[in-house]
Amino acid sequence: MAVGTVAVVETFVVRVWLPDRPGALGQVASRIGALRGDVVGIDILERGGGRAVDELVVSLPDLELVDLLVAEIMQVDGVAVEDVRRVANDRPDSGLVALEMAAELAEAPLEGRLDLLCDRLAVLLDGDWVAALDAAAAVVVTGHGAAPDVVWLAAFLDGSRHLDDAAQAAGAPGDLAWGWLGGIDAVSGRDLVVVVGRSGRPFHTRERQQLGLLCRTTTALLGVIALA
Repeated sequence: MAVGTVAVVETFVVRVWLPDRPGALGQVASRIGALRGDVVGIDILERGGGRAVDELVVSLPDLELVDLLVAEIMQVDGVAVEDVRRVANDRPDSGLVALEMAAELAEAPLEGRLDLLCDRLAVLLDGDWVAALDAAAAVVVTGHGAAPDVVWLAAFLDGSRHLDDAAQAAGAPGDLAWGWLGGIDAVSGRDLVVVVGRSGRPFHTRERQQLGLLCRTTTALLGVIALA
């Protein structure tokens, strides 16, 4: 490398399915290292049934190494690659993003909290669209992006009201995740639910849990003030 030349680093998020056994992740990391890649972040999205779904943040010295990266990872016995996407080199850790969201929600004025929740969820969960619905009236109160048919969506969510995060993961469409804010709007009596949709990558347990916890946080923030 010439003196003064700065190495160009590209950052990718790689979702992998792994056998839930000791050493499997280390073998994947070794394959990445063989291509001069660096694992700079790990999120465990889901575990169960002898499998784990991990999201690895990987820095590579060359954009053209992506196909080879996927091929190398899949050489590890029992490992599959669900998705690879390029992200900004300064992409923050998803756990910090969720904490920052909670802080922003607490600091925001009451009337802006629901809008803020939808906007930030679109970023945190890479959502194609986010909608806060009045489920009983089948009306979008606020949102981000273009949601599908709201009447169908409200009917589906009302019928799935009993599902917790684990049941969502087991039985819900992979392209939808949601959290209820029921009863928080004491003034209007709206029964609110926030739903996120995206195509191409299914939602996993950790993402559904993040959504549920942030909806609980918003429920408490809106409810305490509205009832004061």
